[in-house]
Amino acid sequence: MTRRPRVSRAVYWAVVAFLFFPLLVLLFYSFNEGKGFQWMGFSLRWYQKLFSNSRELWASVENSLIIGLSAATVSTVIGTLGAIGLNWYKFFGKKYIQAVSFIPLILPEIVIGVSLLIFFASNLRGIGTVLDGLAATAPLGVAQLLMVLAIPFHVELGMGTILVAHISFTLPFVILMVLARLSEFDYSIIEAARDLGAKELDILFRIIIPISIPGILSGFLTAFTLSLEDFVVTLFVQGPNSQTLPLYIYGHVKKGLPPEVNAFSVILIVFTMVLMFSVRNLLKYMVKSK
Repeated sequence: MTRRPRVSRAVYWAVVAFLFFPLLVLLFYSFNEGKGFQWMGFSLRWYQKLFSNSRELWASVENSLIIGLSAATVSTVIGTLGAIGLNWYKFFGKKYIQAVSFIPLILPEIVIGVSLLIFFASNLRGIGTVLDGLAATAPLGVAQLLMVLAIPFHVELGMGTILVAHISFTLPFVILMVLARLSEFDYSIIEAARDLGAKELDILFRIIIPISIPGILSGFLTAFTLSLEDFVVTLFVQGPNSQTLPLYIYGHVKKGLPPEVNAFSVILIVFTMVLMFSVRNLLKYMVKSK
Protein backbone atom coordinates (compact mmCIF):
# COMPACT_ATOMS: atom_id res chain seq x y z
CA MET A 1 0.00 0.00 0.00
CA THR A 2 2.87 2.39 0.65
CA ARG A 3 4.65 1.75 -2.64
CA ARG A 4 2.08 3.47 -4.83
CA PRO A 5 2.32 6.87 -3.11
CA ARG A 6 6.11 6.65 -3.22
CA VAL A 7 6.11 5.84 -6.93
CA SER A 8 3.59 8.62 -7.65
CA ARG A 9 5.64 11.07 -5.62
CA ALA A 10 8.82 10.08 -7.45
CA VAL A 11 7.16 10.47 -10.85
CA TYR A 12 5.78 13.85 -9.78
CA TRP A 13 9.16 15.21 -8.73
CA ALA A 14 10.79 13.78 -11.87
CA VAL A 15 8.29 15.68 -14.03
CA VAL A 16 8.78 18.86 -11.99
CA ALA A 17 12.56 18.58 -12.37
CA PHE A 18 12.23 17.96 -16.11
CA LEU A 19 10.06 21.06 -16.54
CA PHE A 20 11.90 23.47 -14.25
CA PHE A 21 15.55 22.45 -14.57
CA PRO A 22 15.97 24.34 -17.89
CA LEU A 23 14.61 27.47 -16.20
CA LEU A 24 17.15 27.11 -13.39
CA VAL A 25 19.95 26.75 -15.96
CA LEU A 26 18.68 29.89 -17.68
CA LEU A 27 18.65 31.75 -14.36
CA PHE A 28 22.17 30.52 -13.55
CA TYR A 29 23.74 31.64 -16.83
CA SER A 30 21.98 35.01 -16.82
CA PHE A 31 24.46 35.98 -14.07
CA ASN A 32 27.49 34.61 -15.91
CA GLU A 33 30.24 37.08 -16.78
CA GLY A 34 31.04 35.29 -20.06
CA LYS A 35 28.94 34.65 -23.13
CA GLY A 36 29.30 30.89 -23.36
CA PHE A 37 28.39 28.00 -21.08
CA GLN A 38 31.65 28.19 -19.17
CA TRP A 39 31.24 29.90 -15.81
CA MET A 40 33.40 33.05 -15.74
CA GLY A 41 32.14 34.56 -12.50
CA PHE A 42 29.07 36.26 -11.08
CA SER A 43 28.05 39.48 -12.84
CA LEU A 44 25.05 41.70 -13.59
CA ARG A 45 26.64 42.69 -16.89
CA TRP A 46 23.90 41.31 -19.12
CA TYR A 47 21.12 42.87 -17.09
CA GLN A 48 22.85 46.23 -17.43
CA LYS A 49 23.30 45.73 -21.17
CA LEU A 50 19.68 44.64 -21.48
CA PHE A 51 18.46 48.03 -20.28
CA SER A 52 21.16 50.14 -21.92
CA ASN A 53 22.03 48.63 -25.31
CA SER A 54 19.35 46.26 -26.61
CA ARG A 55 17.18 48.38 -28.87
CA GLU A 56 16.33 45.58 -31.31
CA LEU A 57 15.29 43.28 -28.48
CA TRP A 58 13.05 45.89 -26.85
CA ALA A 59 11.54 46.79 -30.25
CA SER A 60 10.54 43.16 -30.72
CA VAL A 61 9.15 43.04 -27.17
CA GLU A 62 7.11 46.18 -27.87
CA ASN A 63 5.68 44.64 -31.06
CA SER A 64 4.82 41.43 -29.19
CA LEU A 65 3.07 43.33 -26.39
CA ILE A 66 1.09 45.53 -28.81
CA ILE A 67 -0.06 42.54 -30.85
CA GLY A 68 -0.63 40.34 -27.79
CA LEU A 69 -2.74 42.85 -25.86
CA SER A 70 -4.69 43.91 -28.96
CA ALA A 71 -5.37 40.34 -30.08
CA ALA A 72 -6.35 39.26 -26.55
CA THR A 73 -8.71 42.23 -26.13
CA VAL A 74 -10.48 41.73 -29.47
CA SER A 75 -10.66 37.95 -29.01
CA THR A 76 -12.06 38.36 -25.50
CA VAL A 77 -14.80 40.77 -26.58
CA ILE A 78 -15.85 38.74 -29.64
CA GLY A 79 -15.35 35.39 -27.91
CA THR A 80 -17.40 36.37 -24.85
CA LEU A 81 -20.34 37.60 -26.92
CA GLY A 82 -20.06 34.55 -29.18
CA ALA A 83 -20.03 32.16 -26.22
CA ILE A 84 -23.09 33.84 -24.72
CA GLY A 85 -24.91 33.56 -28.04
CA LEU A 86 -23.95 29.90 -28.51
CA ASN A 87 -24.94 29.04 -24.95
CA TRP A 88 -28.32 30.80 -24.71
CA TYR A 89 -29.82 31.28 -28.14
CA LYS A 90 -31.17 28.74 -30.60
CA PHE A 91 -30.72 29.46 -34.31
CA PHE A 92 -30.23 27.64 -37.58
CA GLY A 93 -26.79 26.08 -37.98
CA LYS A 94 -25.81 26.59 -34.34
CA LYS A 95 -24.11 23.19 -34.02
CA TYR A 96 -22.17 23.69 -37.25
CA ILE A 97 -21.00 27.16 -36.22
CA GLN A 98 -19.91 25.83 -32.84
CA ALA A 99 -17.99 22.98 -34.48
CA VAL A 100 -16.31 25.25 -37.04
CA SER A 101 -15.29 27.76 -34.36
CA PHE A 102 -13.22 25.08 -32.62
CA ILE A 103 -11.35 23.90 -35.74
CA PRO A 104 -8.30 26.16 -35.06
CA LEU A 105 -7.85 24.31 -31.75
CA ILE A 106 -6.93 21.08 -33.53
CA LEU A 107 -5.36 22.38 -36.74
CA PRO A 108 -1.54 22.40 -36.91
CA GLU A 109 -0.16 25.93 -36.71
CA ILE A 110 1.67 25.54 -40.00
CA VAL A 111 -1.66 24.90 -41.75
CA ILE A 112 -3.15 28.03 -40.18
CA GLY A 113 -0.07 30.07 -41.14
CA VAL A 114 -0.02 28.92 -44.78
CA SER A 115 -3.77 29.42 -45.22
CA LEU A 116 -3.63 32.94 -43.79
CA LEU A 117 -0.64 33.82 -45.97
CA ILE A 118 -2.53 32.67 -49.07
CA PHE A 119 -5.60 34.60 -47.93
CA PHE A 120 -3.68 37.84 -47.39
CA ALA A 121 -1.32 37.60 -50.35
CA SER A 122 -3.63 36.19 -53.02
CA ASN A 123 -7.34 36.40 -52.27
CA LEU A 124 -7.55 39.90 -50.81
CA ARG A 125 -5.09 41.39 -53.28
CA GLY A 126 -6.98 39.68 -56.10
CA ILE A 127 -10.21 41.40 -55.03
CA GLY A 128 -8.37 44.72 -54.85
CA THR A 129 -6.99 44.21 -58.36
CA VAL A 130 -10.48 43.48 -59.72
CA LEU A 131 -11.88 46.62 -58.09
CA ASP A 132 -9.02 48.69 -59.53
CA GLY A 133 -9.76 47.27 -62.98
CA LEU A 134 -13.43 48.16 -62.70
CA ALA A 135 -12.54 51.64 -61.48
CA ALA A 136 -10.39 52.23 -64.58
CA THR A 137 -13.41 51.82 -66.91
CA ALA A 138 -16.20 53.21 -64.69
CA PRO A 139 -17.58 56.78 -64.63
CA LEU A 140 -15.78 59.26 -62.39
CA GLY A 141 -18.08 59.03 -59.36
CA VAL A 142 -18.29 55.22 -59.47
CA ALA A 143 -14.54 54.97 -60.09
CA GLN A 144 -13.76 57.00 -56.97
CA LEU A 145 -16.09 54.79 -54.93
CA LEU A 146 -14.48 51.61 -56.28
CA MET A 147 -10.99 52.96 -55.54
CA VAL A 148 -12.01 53.67 -51.94
CA LEU A 149 -13.50 50.18 -51.60
CA ALA A 150 -10.29 48.65 -52.98
CA ILE A 151 -8.04 50.24 -50.31
CA PRO A 152 -8.63 47.63 -47.56
CA PHE A 153 -7.90 44.81 -50.02
CA HIS A 154 -4.39 46.02 -50.85
CA VAL A 155 -2.99 44.26 -47.81
CA GLU A 156 0.71 44.51 -46.98
CA LEU A 157 2.13 41.93 -44.61
CA GLY A 158 3.03 43.50 -41.28
CA MET A 159 1.61 44.27 -37.85
CA GLY A 160 -1.97 44.31 -39.15
CA THR A 161 -1.81 40.86 -40.70
CA ILE A 162 -0.12 39.44 -37.60
CA LEU A 163 -2.89 40.91 -35.43
CA VAL A 164 -5.66 39.41 -37.57
CA ALA A 165 -3.86 36.04 -37.60
CA HIS A 166 -3.48 36.01 -33.82
CA ILE A 167 -7.13 36.91 -33.31
CA SER A 168 -8.15 34.02 -35.57
CA PHE A 169 -6.37 31.32 -33.53
CA THR A 170 -6.87 32.76 -30.03
CA LEU A 171 -10.62 33.36 -30.43
CA PRO A 172 -11.63 29.67 -30.02
CA PHE A 173 -9.78 29.46 -26.70
CA VAL A 174 -11.77 32.39 -25.31
CA ILE A 175 -15.05 30.90 -26.53
CA LEU A 176 -14.19 27.55 -24.95
CA MET A 177 -13.32 29.04 -21.55
CA VAL A 178 -16.35 31.32 -21.38
CA LEU A 179 -18.62 28.45 -22.44
CA ALA A 180 -17.15 26.32 -19.65
CA ARG A 181 -18.03 29.04 -17.15
CA LEU A 182 -21.54 29.55 -18.57
CA SER A 183 -22.24 25.79 -18.40
CA GLU A 184 -22.31 26.12 -14.60
CA PHE A 185 -24.72 29.04 -14.72
CA ASP A 186 -28.15 28.76 -13.07
CA TYR A 187 -30.65 29.89 -15.70
CA SER A 188 -33.33 30.51 -13.06
CA ILE A 189 -31.48 33.71 -12.13
CA ILE A 190 -32.24 35.16 -15.56
CA GLU A 191 -35.88 34.08 -15.34
CA ALA A 192 -36.15 35.81 -11.96
CA ALA A 193 -34.57 38.98 -13.41
CA ARG A 194 -37.06 38.98 -16.29
CA ASP A 195 -39.95 38.52 -13.87
CA LEU A 196 -38.70 41.62 -12.04
CA GLY A 197 -38.72 43.63 -15.29
CA ALA A 198 -35.06 43.52 -16.27
CA LYS A 199 -34.31 44.17 -19.94
CA GLU A 200 -31.96 42.07 -22.08
CA LEU A 201 -29.07 44.56 -21.85
CA ASP A 202 -29.49 44.78 -18.07
CA ILE A 203 -29.37 40.99 -17.84
CA LEU A 204 -26.28 40.88 -20.05
CA PHE A 205 -24.23 43.55 -18.27
CA ARG A 206 -25.46 43.08 -14.70
CA ILE A 207 -25.84 39.29 -14.47
CA ILE A 208 -24.28 37.27 -17.27
CA ILE A 209 -21.00 39.15 -17.76
CA PRO A 210 -20.21 39.61 -14.02
CA ILE A 211 -20.78 35.90 -13.39
CA SER A 212 -18.65 35.04 -16.44
CA ILE A 213 -15.69 37.19 -15.37
CA PRO A 214 -13.51 34.24 -14.19
CA GLY A 215 -13.90 32.61 -17.62
CA ILE A 216 -13.44 35.91 -19.43
CA LEU A 217 -10.27 36.70 -17.47
CA SER A 218 -8.88 33.21 -18.05
CA GLY A 219 -9.65 33.51 -21.75
CA PHE A 220 -7.92 36.90 -21.97
CA LEU A 221 -4.77 35.65 -20.25
CA THR A 222 -4.70 32.49 -22.39
CA ALA A 223 -5.14 34.51 -25.59
CA PHE A 224 -2.41 36.95 -24.54
CA THR A 225 0.00 34.14 -23.69
CA LEU A 226 -0.64 32.28 -26.95
CA SER A 227 -0.17 35.46 -28.96
CA LEU A 228 2.97 36.47 -27.09
CA GLU A 229 4.79 33.18 -27.67
CA ASP A 230 3.51 32.31 -31.15
CA PHE A 231 6.18 31.71 -33.76
CA VAL A 232 4.88 29.52 -36.59
CA VAL A 233 1.84 31.56 -37.65
CA THR A 234 3.71 34.85 -37.15
CA LEU A 235 6.56 33.63 -39.35
CA PHE A 236 4.20 33.30 -42.33
CA VAL A 237 2.32 36.59 -42.00
CA GLN A 238 5.11 38.91 -40.83
CA GLY A 239 6.31 41.90 -42.82
CA PRO A 240 8.95 44.61 -42.57
CA ASN A 241 9.33 46.29 -39.16
CA SER A 242 7.01 43.73 -37.54
CA GLN A 243 9.49 41.46 -35.83
CA THR A 244 8.14 39.92 -32.62
CA LEU A 245 10.14 38.46 -29.73
CA PRO A 246 9.95 34.80 -30.92
CA LEU A 247 11.12 35.89 -34.39
CA TYR A 248 13.95 37.89 -32.85
CA ILE A 249 15.13 34.88 -30.84
CA TYR A 250 14.85 32.58 -33.86
CA GLY A 251 16.86 35.02 -35.98
CA HIS A 252 19.76 34.88 -33.50
CA VAL A 253 19.76 31.12 -32.90
CA LYS A 254 22.11 30.29 -35.78
CA LYS A 255 24.75 32.83 -34.78
CA GLY A 256 24.28 32.43 -31.04
CA LEU A 257 21.72 33.96 -28.71
CA PRO A 258 22.79 37.21 -27.03
CA PRO A 259 23.19 36.72 -23.25
CA GLU A 260 20.77 39.61 -22.79
CA VAL A 261 18.02 37.18 -23.83
CA ASN A 262 18.80 35.07 -20.75
CA ALA A 263 18.44 38.13 -18.53
CA PHE A 264 15.20 39.16 -20.21
CA SER A 265 13.84 35.62 -19.89
CA VAL A 266 14.47 35.62 -16.14
CA ILE A 267 12.63 38.93 -15.79
CA LEU A 268 9.76 37.55 -17.88
CA ILE A 269 9.56 34.39 -15.74
CA VAL A 270 9.41 36.43 -12.52
CA PHE A 271 6.74 38.73 -14.01
CA THR A 272 4.69 35.72 -15.17
CA MET A 273 4.83 34.10 -11.73
CA VAL A 274 3.75 37.31 -10.00
CA LEU A 275 0.91 37.77 -12.51
CA MET A 276 -0.18 34.13 -12.16
CA PHE A 277 -0.39 34.22 -8.37
CA SER A 278 -2.11 37.63 -8.45
CA VAL A 279 -4.79 36.39 -10.85
CA ARG A 280 -5.19 33.18 -8.83
CA ASN A 281 -5.77 35.14 -5.63
CA LEU A 282 -8.12 37.51 -7.45
CA LEU A 283 -10.24 34.64 -8.77
CA LYS A 284 -10.34 33.07 -5.30
CA TYR A 285 -11.48 36.36 -3.81
CA MET A 286 -14.18 36.75 -6.48
CA VAL A 287 -15.49 33.23 -5.86
CA LYS A 288 -15.55 33.71 -2.07
CA SER A 289 -17.27 37.10 -2.33
CA LYS A 290 -20.15 35.45 -4.14
